Amino acid sequence: MTSILVTGAAGFIGSHFVRHWLRRYPDDTVVALDALTYAGSLSNLEDLGDRVIFVQGDIGDEALVRKLLAEHRTEKVVNFAAESHNSLAVLDPGRFFRANVLGTQGLLEACRAVGVERFHHISTCEVYGDLALDSDEVFTETSPYRPRTPYNASKAGADHVVRAYHETYGLPVTITNCANNYGSHQFPEKVIPLFTTRALDGRRLPVYASSGNRREWIHVLDHCAAVETVLLKGTPGEIYHVGTGVEASVDELADLVLDELGLPRSLKETVPDRPGHDRRYLLDSSRIRRELGWEPRIPFAAGIRETVRWYADHRSWWLPLIGRSPVVENDWSAAGSR
Repeated sequence: MTSILVTGAAGFIGSHFVRHWLRRYPDDTVVALDALTYAGSLSNLEDLGDRVIFVQGDIGDEALVRKLLAEHRTEKVVNFAAESHNSLAVLDPGRFFRANVLGTQGLLEACRAVGVERFHHISTCEVYGDLALDSDEVFTETSPYRPRTPYNASKAGADHVVRAYHETYGLPVTITNCANNYGSHQFPEKVIPLFTTRALDGRRLPVYASSGNRREWIHVLDHCAAVETVLLKGTPGEIYHVGTGVEASVDELADLVLDELGLPRSLKETVPDRPGHDRRYLLDSSRIRRELGWEPRIPFAAGIRETVRWYADHRSWWLPLIGRSPVVENDWSAAGSR
């Protein structure tokens, strides 16, 4: 039996990881820590009942984290906690640096003080900047960091802090940089649930003017399996990329959603790009496949169809969340006035 602390556990990926871990290791103690900001919801964990010890709190609250780690004799920590919405970061960058950089540092300091056996940090492909649309390049684990937006920079800063705690203090850390996730229980500000929920209500789908910009996509359950693999088999101090090699543009995503729901493509509406909108990300994920034996298992088209149907069948989950996002995607006037 193991005791594991999962931060950001009431969010999209974190809650899926909690479920994944309990399916795989039902006798383990799982402590779920989440600040319950606008994008976190206890409804994501309510079906687990007393199988999870939930604590509302901030990862930057070092005293709280120390107490939890000591009380539950925690051996492993997985850090999903982050402010993660690029558009909101354009409007309120300080919020992201406080949560993602200083929060991560506080969490690491608590882990160092107590002496956890493994600290795993969830990062993103976006720390590397972007790639040209006509490029054959991919990001590798040794690519230089060139973040272009406040969110990207805050995640890059967090990664540097994690590595520094390994190099300076010997904290046994690993990092995964992942492609864009999709799946059920994702807050409806993100592109796939945004398109799906709007389409279900007969509303227009806001497609950025640079509609050909592409992202690499992975199902959240494949991501969770990768994190488990790295947590158990990865080498401390190392970085592993988690990706599928499957790319899709925002325009193609809109079409997939509308086609699955049997709705006309005329529902698409062009809106201005957000400032610093990256063109393309693609990760070389050969290392985790070669060294640790992980492979993605969920085909993109089937995963998207399943995700769209989940939102169609779970209106009671997402309807109360509509309007909670502080971002209006087609109005960037506030960004220039700060």
